[in-house]
Amino acid sequence: MLRARIVLGLYIGFLLLPIYWLVNMSLKTNSEIVSGLTLWPHTLTFENYTKIFTDPSWYSGYINSLQYVALNTVLSIALALPAAYAFSRYRFVGDKHLFFWLLSNRMAPPAVFALPFFNLYSAIGLFDTPFAVALAHCLFNVPLAVWILEGFMSGVPREIDETAYLDGYGFPHFFVKIFTPLVASGIGVTAFFCFMFSWVELLLARTLTSVDTKPIAATMTRTVSAAGMDWGLLAAAGVLTIVPGALVIWFVRNYIAKGFALGRV
Repeated sequence: MLRARIVLGLYIGFLLLPIYWLVNMSLKTNSEIVSGLTLWPHTLTFENYTKIFTDPSWYSGYINSLQYVALNTVLSIALALPAAYAFSRYRFVGDKHLFFWLLSNRMAPPAVFALPFFNLYSAIGLFDTPFAVALAHCLFNVPLAVWILEGFMSGVPREIDETAYLDGYGFPHFFVKIFTPLVASGIGVTAFFCFMFSWVELLLARTLTSVDTKPIAATMTRTVSAAGMDWGLLAAAGVLTIVPGALVIWFVRNYIAKGFALGRV
């Protein structure tokens, strides 16, 4: 038992090592980072974090990213819920082919859609707006959300639907008041994956934005100056980029645990 705990502790420490190293770098000056290997900051500094919170080009990137990621998560779940219910409850001509086509969109590389989205959004005035990135990410997150939610909804007995109809519930009332709470764990898992996939995606977010809604990922790629790479600033930005994902995991941790046990996760 003790040996198993030691092995587990070493394994967790190995997994946390990159995060520790990132935090360690964020608290150092650039001169200390490039001078040699140190396990902790010899000259502790919060200048890198101060610059991120005081420079508009940095903190606006976080706000922009949170805007389009939150918008995409809401849109993806709102569109996927009725679609997943239809796939889980009804059989129609071509349903399996349509379901596979949805998943094939998730498998396609984002680079395939970057130029068409750029031309389309430039023509209709959506370029460089949070809606541009949020709608583009729906192309990948909606199929994923439908796939996950369909697994949860298929596990809900059909007798619940029939009983609700016999009791006089209309479909909207039944779906919102009765059915949706039954798949709340699936919605939590879906929200987590939609948030994370949208948060880490760079190509479409950088292609479809320019100045007003530039995401933090694009800002992090522009840390090279005449003096070289600003490693400390880049590490601090990386630490702050991890925070939203960690918060999302904390709030939906119970749903994620159920999702691994019940759904298509």
